[in-house]
Amino acid sequence: MAVSRFRPVDWLVSGYAAIVVVTAASRLPGNPSLVWVMLGHALIPALAWALSTTPVSRSEGGRVLRELYPLFLLIGLYSALDPLARAAGMAVHDATVQRWELALFGMQPSRLLWQAFPSPLLSSVLHAAYLAYYGIVAVPPVVLACQRKWQHVQWYVFNVLLTFVVCYVVFLFFPVAGPYYEFERPAAWFLDNGPARAVYAVLAGGSSYGAAFPSSHVAATLVSTAAAWRASRPMGAVLAAPAALLTMAVVYCQMHYAVDALAGIAVAAGCLWIGARVMRSSASGDAGVPAGSRSL
Repeated sequence: MAVSRFRPVDWLVSGYAAIVVVTAASRLPGNPSLVWVMLGHALIPALAWALSTTPVSRSEGGRVLRELYPLFLLIGLYSALDPLARAAGMAVHDATVQRWELALFGMQPSRLLWQAFPSPLLSSVLHAAYLAYYGIVAVPPVVLACQRKWQHVQWYVFNVLLTFVVCYVVFLFFPVAGPYYEFERPAAWFLDNGPARAVYAVLAGGSSYGAAFPSSHVAATLVSTAAAWRASRPMGAVLAAPAALLTMAVVYCQMHYAVDALAGIAVAAGCLWIGARVMRSSASGDAGVPAGSRSL
């Protein structure tokens, strides 16, 4: 079968990889180990090209890899943010964001909300909602792939990846640590529940410094929910409640500033608007491409 063409998602992940390579090269004096970050990201365009030119129509596994590989890469893309921030000297902009908080709310919501509304039950529910982020982002594309709804998978992956890329670029050049690092931990009773302990264990094992503004948790969750809704109303409805709770949880559980959450909502709206237009334009372009040459 004829080879597949480079799709918008391939350009997107390759373009972000190029940004990271250039950024890492400029920060090498601060952390020579960034050479591994550079090499890893430099391989991403090659991977995208290889997958885009390999026929996969006879292999379900190949088709899944072709469609979902950008989401698999997100683990590595996120983990690279921490050494990149450290190489930049850990210069964060929390003071600026905290001033925005005071200007908008007259207080620091992430520091005071849990004290203003003390509830062990609410802490458990909202920490569980915060933890639901991983399932909200990861499960829908797997379900859609199992159902072979490939057009919906492509729409989902592009929009979610676009959301993460926008957030990650901001993290690279406007790092904000967030209240998780800046403020003292909440009281022991607030954290004395299973979901809270699980959240803190996850953060201790894989949190990237400087990745608070905008909240990628909020942005990606909302985009994932919207993309799931577009493909399947029942699936979108199931995700809507935990997505709404997560948007509140990031502030109440003192993981993000309220401004981070608001910025995440704005990023989600903007990425959905851009993503819809890019994917429609790509679909229109496919109309004039011979069937054997379209992306598989």
